[in-house]
Amino acid sequence: MPKPIVLIAEELSPATVDALGTDFDIRDVDGTDRPALLAALATAHAVLIRSATHIDAEAIAAAPHLKVVARAGVGLDNVDIAAATTAGVMVVNAPTSNIISAAELTIGHILSLARHIPAAHASLAAGEWKRSKFTGVELYEKRVGIIGLGRIGALIAARLQAFGVEIVAYDPYVTEARALQIGATLVPLDELLSTSDFVTIHMPKTPETTGMIGAAELKSMKKTAFVINVARGGLIDEAALAAALRDGEIAGAGIDVFTSEPPTDDLLTSAPNIVVTPHLGASTDEAQERAGVSVAKSVRLALDGELVPDAVNVAGGVIDPVVRPGIPLMEHLGQLFAGLADAPLQSIDVEVRGEIAELEVGVLRLAALKGVFSQAVTETVSYVNAPLLAEQRGITVRLVTDPVAEDYRNVLSIRGTATDGTRLSVSGTLAGTKQAEKITEINGYDLEVPMARHLVVMEYTDRPGIVAIYSKALGDAAINIAGMQMARRGRGADQLSVLTLDSAVPDELLAGIQRDVDASVLRQVEIVDL
Repeated sequence: MPKPIVLIAEELSPATVDALGTDFDIRDVDGTDRPALLAALATAHAVLIRSATHIDAEAIAAAPHLKVVARAGVGLDNVDIAAATTAGVMVVNAPTSNIISAAELTIGHILSLARHIPAAHASLAAGEWKRSKFTGVELYEKRVGIIGLGRIGALIAARLQAFGVEIVAYDPYVTEARALQIGATLVPLDELLSTSDFVTIHMPKTPETTGMIGAAELKSMKKTAFVINVARGGLIDEAALAAALRDGEIAGAGIDVFTSEPPTDDLLTSAPNIVVTPHLGASTDEAQERAGVSVAKSVRLALDGELVPDAVNVAGGVIDPVVRPGIPLMEHLGQLFAGLADAPLQSIDVEVRGEIAELEVGVLRLAALKGVFSQAVTETVSYVNAPLLAEQRGITVRLVTDPVAEDYRNVLSIRGTATDGTRLSVSGTLAGTKQAEKITEINGYDLEVPMARHLVVMEYTDRPGIVAIYSKALGDAAINIAGMQMARRGRGADQLSVLTLDSAVPDELLAGIQRDVDASVLRQVEIVDL
């Protein structure tokens, strides 16, 4: 039998090739040479890339034998994940390869800002000797605010403790117990911003977090405070940051990531009191080697048909065909479940009831956790690291199976408790020959609603005229209601309405609807990859 062909499209460490071993036909190609890449992909079973090679729909279409795309790094902006998934191609990366490097770069930015190291170097290199100009501040007994206590945030907290600082943190998905374990005290975001001497942000880039540090947030900070971003470009509003630095609203900033890379203007690079680096978070020899070895191991697993730890789009491994359709449903239920939560989660029960409960359904537990965390953490969430993310946050997770389902052939559910005592639940099933995803229950209300990308869930006291209120408000805003279902616990009691919409609802409009219908609960949830 011929060996599977593994294509290396960019320069990787020798350790990467060693980790692949001798079981493959390893070939090299310049991934930036498009014709050469497409020609080489025609026979490839796997391709290893970094950031310069683009594996888009055209490239995937040119690779009929391709089983896995491996990105030796964290970001996947240069891989068309949707096209790969449609073609049955696994996409893997190395989500933990750069966490130490990114944490250390953050510390470097903090020290550079505190002691004016880059500016002092430039001054001395220019022949000046201006010691008094570069008087800095100590870190000792300063307050450092960490926005996002994922793996990188936790590593930064551990390293900062040696400086004798006070660490506060904001992360809506971390429990107080977990934060204290890390050495941080959880506080509201506004308190963190207004009281910290250094603020470093480590959140995923989502519609909710983009621009989360804007003009108002910067104005609320101390004039002596510094802000650092080595996570994702756009988390800090660049125009607002430039204005804050120019007007002296904060003391300085350390920026490694930009909305456009390389930056298309000098808005930040020419701002005063700023230290900028060209996206160096993963740029260490150790991180690059770690990434290459990690994805090489994943490629071996993928080509052997085994479960892949860092697969971002499929579970891999041997999964019963009867169970497989439940994977996307459980992920979508996980996103809905997370979208309904107000406080950090304390426990999660993943329940599988019906005929499939007799089969191996462990992958559905992973799918549920992947859905819960997919929009909540900086790290790329995979089927294997999702349980670790739960463990890091002190969340207890159980898988419950029962071969009996009362109303449907099979029912998948996620139930849990938040740290404030709130209990949440969502359930769903696959209906008909097309295995259409349907929501069958939310927080004890029985429903039958098709899964949709844009969902609005509201709970209010049942009374005449309520539907007319929110229907008119959405209609006036040209937002089409694709579907609607209501469930109630009795006449005049609480009622749950679930709307499926053709587009998202602006926050201001949602707030107005909640006020007008006096809703005790109103949540908008976007189900991605639907």
